[in-house]
Amino acid sequence: MKAIAAVDKNWAIGFQDNLLIRIPNDQKNFRKVTTGHTVVLGRRTLAGFPNGLPLPNRNNIILSKNPNFEVKGATVVHSFEELKEVLSEIESDDIYIIGGGKIYDMLVPYCDEAIITMIDYSYQADTYFPNLEKLPEWEMVEESEEETCFSIEYTFRKYVNHSPLPLV
Repeated sequence: MKAIAAVDKNWAIGFQDNLLIRIPNDQKNFRKVTTGHTVVLGRRTLAGFPNGLPLPNRNNIILSKNPNFEVKGATVVHSFEELKEVLSEIESDDIYIIGGGKIYDMLVPYCDEAIITMIDYSYQADTYFPNLEKLPEWEMVEESEEETCFSIEYTFRKYVNHSPLPLV
């Protein structure tokens, strides 16, 4: 299982239920990496998508505590136990955790890899990705050349978790 996110210098990912910034090349990379796979996200992350609809060409699994929450074209689960049950039927390498903050906090320990767009800027934020630099089991194994979008510099990084928790 993998996590994918764009983070700022402080590992922030959002503010008031929105992304901090939209970088076209990051969004292109996200589409390339996740298309054809399973994505796991929370209800509030889904609400931030265009028209609040699931991502096309992906198996969307949405976690919501609301037992009446339903989404056409997606699987909705209402607990961590139910999520684990659904994920146990999917090849682990086919699963991408895409947010938001609570979903990352819950599932990053189970991931064996994280694909991070590291933005060289600090934004006002209220939602964060776990800081992999401070977690001893995580190691950065790849980093791209620095890229620029307007005046914002960023790199693509790959981290591996040397001791992911078992999902079952």
